[in-house]
Amino acid sequence: MKRNRPSRPVPTSRTLAAARAARRELEGMSRPAGEFDASRYFRAADDLQFFNVGSPNVRAFARRLVQDHPEWTVDEAMAFAEALIADPVLEVKGLAVEVVARYRRTFRPSHLAVWKRWLAANHSANWATTDAICGLLIGPLLVTHPELAVKLRAWSGNRNLWVRRASAVGLLPGIRRHLHLDQGYATAVALHPDPADLIHKAVGWLLRELGKVDAPRLERYLLVHGSAIPRTTVRYAIERFPVAARKRLLAATKGR
Repeated sequence: MKRNRPSRPVPTSRTLAAARAARRELEGMSRPAGEFDASRYFRAADDLQFFNVGSPNVRAFARRLVQDHPEWTVDEAMAFAEALIADPVLEVKGLAVEVVARYRRTFRPSHLAVWKRWLAANHSANWATTDAICGLLIGPLLVTHPELAVKLRAWSGNRNLWVRRASAVGLLPGIRRHLHLDQGYATAVALHPDPADLIHKAVGWLLRELGKVDAPRLERYLLVHGSAIPRTTVRYAIERFPVAARKRLLAATKGR
């Protein structure tokens, strides 16, 4: 029996030409690393390249691209992104995600498998692209289709770092709308043993957002699980607590 594989958007000659032209234009916007050097924030991403364009410029370019192609639907946007997401340049990946995000109102459940493939194939391969896919694509889809959140439960055990990070970060837009709260805590428990610092930070971010919804519940959680939680995670989780409460929780959750 063949496994069902995520559908792969196939760029047409027009969307492929648009993707190539967009990349050339983006490269033309590049600037030398000076006051803004994106590589400073991605020291572990050896294969990542940069045009040093800046996120606001990438976002504005994506907005203009969509305006220039009023005939596009989410399918053309996904095909456009498919042609760019594996590019080694950070801003090219960012442009792919930003363009698709413009069609969030027409996202479909089947898109989740495509975005997971982007993560698992290391097309994100850095925290910024991963978090953009989570915040701009996966998160909004789960808000519209909250029943899909259960699919992220298995992601926390995935061998790929970026899929594991997405199992937490992908829940954040929904948590801010008081969705996925129980799953958020279950995901945190599943990820606490993870050795990766990028996971420790992501889980801390997840817990901090859960605490904004219900601070007493977060405090109870930390007191119960504290000794098993990485210290980086705890520090992120309690950032919104008063100073005295932070000191008390840091002491109470100190590992045995």
